[in-house]
Amino acid sequence: MTNETNENNTTMQFPRLNELAPDFTANTTHGMKSLNDYKGRWLILFSHPADFTPVCSTEFMAFANMYEEFQALNCDLLGLSIDSIFSHIAWVKNIKDNFGVDIQFPIIDDLSMKVANAYGMVQPGASDTSAVRSTFLIDPNGMLRAMVYYPMSNGRSIPEFLRLLKAVQTSDENGVATPEGWKVGDKVIVPPPKTVEEANARASEGFEYTDWYFSTKSL
Repeated sequence: MTNETNENNTTMQFPRLNELAPDFTANTTHGMKSLNDYKGRWLILFSHPADFTPVCSTEFMAFANMYEEFQALNCDLLGLSIDSIFSHIAWVKNIKDNFGVDIQFPIIDDLSMKVANAYGMVQPGASDTSAVRSTFLIDPNGMLRAMVYYPMSNGRSIPEFLRLLKAVQTSDENGVATPEGWKVGDKVIVPPPKTVEEANARASEGFEYTDWYFSTKSL
């Protein structure tokens, strides 16, 4: 794990891709949760700046509306902000009352900022006390596979995280890469050759061949 020291000599920690995600145990709106609770399943851990804010409300409703789609892909959702459990509960009830949307996934109470700091969710350039809109995709083995940061002023596209989950799962299952904007049913990219001999043979291997380094196929 890498560290960065800001002007106030506060050490900030940032997780790294393809390494174990920082462990945690925290109180949530569904009781105590730890990273180990999600072993064997995918997890999208995401932070938001504060409860009872308009942009965050739209994000939570979008996640909630796609909750069953994430579940169908063996993926759980877990929110976080530096608010109390009582604030989280009141906000969840408020969203249900005002928008008719049921938030089915837990939200971490992180008043101590322990989880937020472990994941680099609090960035002094944006705020000293609020978590930015960060999103972490963690695989069933606890490895961090993707992380995305948004500014506080702009909401995330939740369908993009569903698309990303499907893409990473497809790459894992089939040993392929996916091109820009890939969706299920689109062609995938075959890993490029690693030797001159393999490069010379690529055109005759039955893929949709453009050049030795770029070939695609349908799954």
